[in-house]
Amino acid sequence: MDCHLQGLSVLVTRPAEQADALCELIEKAHGRPVRFPALEILPPADAAAVADLLQRAAEADLLIFVSANAVRHAFPLLPDVLPAGLAIAAVGQATARALEEAGLEPTMVPAQRFDSEGLLSLPGLQQMAGRRVIIVRGEGGRELLRQALEERGAEVVYAEVYRRRCASRGTANLVASWDRLVQAVTVTSVEILDCLWNLLDDSGRERLHLTPLVVLSERIAARASELGCNRVQVTEQAGDHAILQALCKLVEKP
Repeated sequence: MDCHLQGLSVLVTRPAEQADALCELIEKAHGRPVRFPALEILPPADAAAVADLLQRAAEADLLIFVSANAVRHAFPLLPDVLPAGLAIAAVGQATARALEEAGLEPTMVPAQRFDSEGLLSLPGLQQMAGRRVIIVRGEGGRELLRQALEERGAEVVYAEVYRRRCASRGTANLVASWDRLVQAVTVTSVEILDCLWNLLDDSGRERLHLTPLVVLSERIAARASELGCNRVQVTEQAGDHAILQALCKLVEKP
């Protein structure tokens, strides 16, 4: 779709290393990205143990990647050659694209809901008795996927290839210039939203309440509602282009 953001200033809250593509799209659409990473990505606490586990990935029946970050951090640790019969699942389209860019072909990707629930609904994950599964993710996070697969009979282990933590940074300048710099906010995970909320003071939170939020899922929208944010728009799909389309709709509204 043709999109002209008419100078819309957009707060991009992704980790610094993941923000470039979205910021470039916003700029090409005549918007103004304001980089404000609310979350930091760090190496795992025990990198050697994670590397050892992934070197044995060929012994598994299924690898599940829960984010593009998981792909990026795991790929250098995987064996050079994986068995042809090894199934590879991606939680969503962005993760699937990251796999393809790394030369790995995902065999299972949800068509609509891009989360654990969407993945668990796939036909290929129903009969799991005796199957060995490695879930590649960051440290912490939801337990639903592992619990459901184990209930279906799978043997599941985590390869936690990175850590996340809220950014440690001041927000006084951002809040002071919010009315001039921030006309919309993009949020791509519940954790990023929580980090942003915790970084802001009362004045910043009041401004966040009044600012349109573009989010990637109903889960994020529900969390935003809990925090008192009511101007929330959920993208129609996952990915940067879907975020841009949602931003364009904000501009088009009378």
